[in-house]
Amino acid sequence: MVKVFIDPGHGGTDPGAVGNGLQEKNLTLTIARLIREMLLNEFVNVEVRMSRNSDITVSLAERSTLANNWNANYFLSIHINAGGGTGFESYIHSSVPSRTRQLQQVVHPAIISEIQVTNRGQKNANFAVLRNTSMPAILTENLFIDRTSDANLLKDPSFLNRVARGHVNGIAQAFNLQRKPTPPPAGTLYKIQAGAFSDKANADRMVSRLRADGYNPYLYQEGGLWKVQVGAFSNRTNAEDLISELARKGYQAAIVL
Repeated sequence: MVKVFIDPGHGGTDPGAVGNGLQEKNLTLTIARLIREMLLNEFVNVEVRMSRNSDITVSLAERSTLANNWNANYFLSIHINAGGGTGFESYIHSSVPSRTRQLQQVVHPAIISEIQVTNRGQKNANFAVLRNTSMPAILTENLFIDRTSDANLLKDPSFLNRVARGHVNGIAQAFNLQRKPTPPPAGTLYKIQAGAFSDKANADRMVSRLRADGYNPYLYQEGGLWKVQVGAFSNRTNAEDLISELARKGYQAAIVL
């Protein structure tokens, strides 16, 4: 299980950087929630906690303590920059194990690849949340709130989604997260096929055998083959149960969609 701790910067009485009608604390919370949703909805064996899930004040000490007490595998602090620049940069502590640097080298370019903005580089800093966390930690600065062109991007929900997606892509790659199976489209039928024959006589014999065993098979021709279908279910578990039942009687059946 990979445990990811997400820290939306600032909050409550601390708005963070402000500019162009935006507040850093709101943007960081939006991005953090998107990252959490993507990780939990799309990947298996991953847990996520956040230092805050609303507009509340959380001290710097509390943020690192929460992550340390949870024994997180990775600490991700989300921020928005200020000072007239443009683009994206990330920080790790100035004195960290090589594992932290390796993770930054994966996560940082994944974000840049997704958001396609100026790359300000992979940097070091003595930030408290990086210094006081006991696991690999990274702090990302996602554009400049006081630069009009950057702020216009930060006002776009689709861009914030890309920012989150870049972080998720990097974390998934860094920790080798496995995706959840894609669910079938609504209305999918799981058909049980007990055989496909080029010779109709062989198909007829299979049909007769199934009927003798109490089944009601359906014979049809497709792609030059005679196919014997035993049943069709909207629930895959029911289809798998029938396959197991047929196998006990010596049939080699399979699910086809």
